[in-house]
Amino acid sequence: MSNPATPPAVGVLDERPPLTFPPGFLWGAATAAYQIEGAANEGGRTASIWDTFSRTEGRTVAGHTGDVACDHYHRLSDDVRLMAELGLKSYRFSVSWPRVQPGGSGPANAEGLDFYQRLIDELLANGIEPWLTLYHWDLPQELEDAGGWPSRDTAARFADYSLLVADALGDRVKYWTTLNEPWCSAFLGYGSGVHAPGRTNGADAVRAGHHLMLGHGLAVQALRTAVPQAQLGVTVNLYPVTPASDAPGDVDAARRIDALANRFFLDPMLRGAYPNDLVADLAKVTDFNHVHDGDLATISTPLDVVGVNYYSRHVVAAPIPGEQPEVYWRDQACWPGSEDVRFVTRGVPVTDMNWEIDAPGLVETLRRVHEEYTELPLYVTENGSAFVDEVVDGQVDDVDRLAYFDAHLRASHEAISAGVPLRGYFAWSLMDNFEWAWGYTKRFGMIYVDYDKQTRIPKSSARWYAEVIRRNGLAAQ
Repeated sequence: MSNPATPPAVGVLDERPPLTFPPGFLWGAATAAYQIEGAANEGGRTASIWDTFSRTEGRTVAGHTGDVACDHYHRLSDDVRLMAELGLKSYRFSVSWPRVQPGGSGPANAEGLDFYQRLIDELLANGIEPWLTLYHWDLPQELEDAGGWPSRDTAARFADYSLLVADALGDRVKYWTTLNEPWCSAFLGYGSGVHAPGRTNGADAVRAGHHLMLGHGLAVQALRTAVPQAQLGVTVNLYPVTPASDAPGDVDAARRIDALANRFFLDPMLRGAYPNDLVADLAKVTDFNHVHDGDLATISTPLDVVGVNYYSRHVVAAPIPGEQPEVYWRDQACWPGSEDVRFVTRGVPVTDMNWEIDAPGLVETLRRVHEEYTELPLYVTENGSAFVDEVVDGQVDDVDRLAYFDAHLRASHEAISAGVPLRGYFAWSLMDNFEWAWGYTKRFGMIYVDYDKQTRIPKSSARWYAEVIRRNGLAAQ
């Protein structure tokens, strides 16, 4: 299904005045270690929860694993060359915790660190700003065996790991993100179990979310001393949540899902407190006795930037007594205390993930973070779409993805015009990769990857994005 937005044809420049972004706007693309690196058993790396999860029967589509993925570990130089050809100003990548600190404890693994040192050196040599994410879901399996994120000790271990990375890479990396999408780590990993480690306990999910944030705060405090010149931040996946109608039940359903999806993380990290209504909603799930004195002060340690990952909107409705809600988004079990809320489809265009395309929601989300939470600089640290791509005569003409990017970049510009201090945009993803439980069946990349031959083909969206970067803007509509 095509997005109704129609951008200029690839290679055809519209000479009308362009929609220009501010000088210095940071144009980038993003990936994650387990999704692209491969080399799962090389260089001293040990297993993460995603290795264990994906190798367990029935956990991923067709039993796909990240053992090889895009083989980026062995193709680093070629992949950086592709980034340079696109004109990327920044590259957001994650460090594999079990590659750098096998088992999640003890000294750093020099061979693992060497991979990231080479990556950073090649990025800088090509004029590409490294944007380092410390945690993109690959918890060392040994730490999961000891309790995982529901265990308070994991937060302390994360802070220790962050210092190992800072000691080795802090002299060359300006931008640091502690966590990527802690909502997914907590509620998909420990609530619904559709992500690693595959546990299904609502109270564990809530505890995991808290300890992820506690680890974030401890890491920020440690990094502030270790790399005082760094720009420190966190990345949260946010959704505008809309009631299906003005009926009081639907409005309350939207409040409940907004509390779990958005305010669960925004309020502690940026306001130093959990929302009272969230605590009340979760009363049957947990008594919050895992929150210790001083935790929220640590969690709300001041930041320099905030990253926002945006993909879609949630439209929700009140439960229908006696009926099980149709499962539309992930799994109802990832909404502890609100499992009976209904997620409503609206019949609008969707991506191959069945996520509704809603570019205005990005404006809404960015404005909310700025107007209600913080004046800090914001970055769209992920935004993108999965579609079914075909190679025809050696080319991939991904018009739907191109239109998606065009619409969301226009939304980004609208947010800037409304006063949002948006400083950069990272397309998700640089290349097709291992899409978690979906394995290799969903393609988000601007670069097509043939997983058998490990060849790369820049898609139409990649060539279009390169032109956007060159012009620092979009053609006028």
